[in-house]
Amino acid sequence: MSLRSRIAAPDDGGAAREDGHLVAVYRAKLLEEIDLAEMSSLATAERRVRLERVLGHIISREGPVLSSAERSQLIRRVVDEALGLGVLEPLLADASITEIMVNGPDSIFVERAGRVEQLPLRFASSEQLMQTIERIVSTVNRRVDESNPMVDARLPTGERVNVIIPPLALTGPTLTIRRFPRAYTLPELIGLGSLDEQMLMLLAAFVRARFNLIVSGGTGSGKTTLLNALSGLIPSQERIITIEDSAELQLQQEHVIRLETRPPNVEGKGQITIRDLVRNSLRMRPDRIIVGEVRGGETLDMLQAMSTGHDGSLATVHANSAEDALMRLQTLGSMSEVLIPFEALKDQINSAVDVVVQLARYPDGSRKVVEIALVVSHGREQFRVATVSRFVPQPLGPDRIVRGRFEHLPLPRSIAEKLYGAGEPLPPAFGVADALDVLNTRQAIG
Repeated sequence: MSLRSRIAAPDDGGAAREDGHLVAVYRAKLLEEIDLAEMSSLATAERRVRLERVLGHIISREGPVLSSAERSQLIRRVVDEALGLGVLEPLLADASITEIMVNGPDSIFVERAGRVEQLPLRFASSEQLMQTIERIVSTVNRRVDESNPMVDARLPTGERVNVIIPPLALTGPTLTIRRFPRAYTLPELIGLGSLDEQMLMLLAAFVRARFNLIVSGGTGSGKTTLLNALSGLIPSQERIITIEDSAELQLQQEHVIRLETRPPNVEGKGQITIRDLVRNSLRMRPDRIIVGEVRGGETLDMLQAMSTGHDGSLATVHANSAEDALMRLQTLGSMSEVLIPFEALKDQINSAVDVVVQLARYPDGSRKVVEIALVVSHGREQFRVATVSRFVPQPLGPDRIVRGRFEHLPLPRSIAEKLYGAGEPLPPAFGVADALDVLNTRQAIG
């Protein structure tokens, strides 16, 4: 197969490997001709320009004859290998890609607009993929090998990276790079169909009235995006502390303290957990605490903070419904080393959580607020929620696009009075129920 056809056929496994060999050959030639000491003194952009110029001279001197497009492609691939992350480099440069999933050297998937697709790209070998992985984790002073086969880290550029390698990963070294979505405002989310104006007005009233909100949903449902948008409703003069595993939130207020967990070092020491940060944040005089995601014993600390003067706080949790979110909080709270009865946890949750905002991701990639539910249970009684907004989908048409309408229901009088007392008007679409509507109040076994 000619060089021309090898470059032009990335979807053919053998051709891709021959192309990878060609890239490796020219990468070695490039390294022979450059001055590494001089290169280290240059900025990244200047380094790339210098490498491209030197490689262009090598190709002109030693051949082969290529078209302008083939020459540019070869130069880009060689420089990406020498300086960047190889075949992943153009994917990282593509702003439309939100997640990159490498399932071994022969399988690369990406997520665009909420949909996952496989790309006709491959690494030349498992060794080349491992070199790329090692280059990525070295930027955050981590290592990956058989004694430490899993790494979860955040890159200096903000992406979240997860690596798992053999013998744990049977399909070969596996790499997942998740890009943090840009910060959307609530009006932008209305434009995307995630919620409507009446729901925005209600959520804004809840945040300003210092209701404690839990944003619930599955993986990739848009929890962090909504949490970030809701945080923009917090008054600018308040002191806000954000606590996250990987810093994703992008608050615009002036008085924001961002805290991020720290994994253990190579000796297994020095780990700082979300629970450590939640406990420490209580000593920092916060007006509001925002926890990126609760997933363990820190849930109890967060609930206690919400119940003892830190109202108006927000957090996310993985759950499939509003009732499931409350039961999951109960389970997570029991994971604390503090031995607290399950019944007492009900009391904590009923007194701490005011609103559950449930999100879902649909098959067409759209993400919607499918329910806004108020927690109306008290004390140690079973969890009860009253739905005040919900998304009612229509049957899927031939285009497979999800359509539907948002439905709004009366608020319990106690909630309406609390909003009124905080000076927040009730949105026009929501009435006030004289008593709890049994049809819209659901009970969860807790």
